[in-house]
Amino acid sequence: MSYRQRIFPRYSEAFKHKVVSEIESGHLSLSEAKRVYDIPGGGTIQNWIEQLGKSQLLNKVIRIEMKDEKDRIKELERQKQALESALAQAQLKIISLESLIKVAEEHYRIDIKKNSDRPASDKP
Repeated sequence: MSYRQRIFPRYSEAFKHKVVSEIESGHLSLSEAKRVYDIPGGGTIQNWIEQLGKSQLLNKVIRIEMKDEKDRIKELERQKQALESALAQAQLKIISLESLIKVAEEHYRIDIKKNSDRPASDKP
């Protein structure tokens, strides 16, 4: 098995400033700077721009939605919370019933679960 050593380029602060200033001046776009300077990675230059406080150069993504979409999301979140609460209550009920069965089995010295598995027609 051969081991291929990976190369992790590290860029100087001066180089970062040069690339960002060329983007800021309009000489290069983000994608052109990546190509011209052979910079791999999708977010490398974006990180430099943010680090240098030039985030106005980055595209901003805003979400536009209809009012009923926002209401629908809130309603779905409420339903999700209600379902999670009901599930938690059901799980607690199962745990408490299993504990009750265990205590009853110990007290009466019988196997309740084993007896409850038989169909009703088989009981004497």
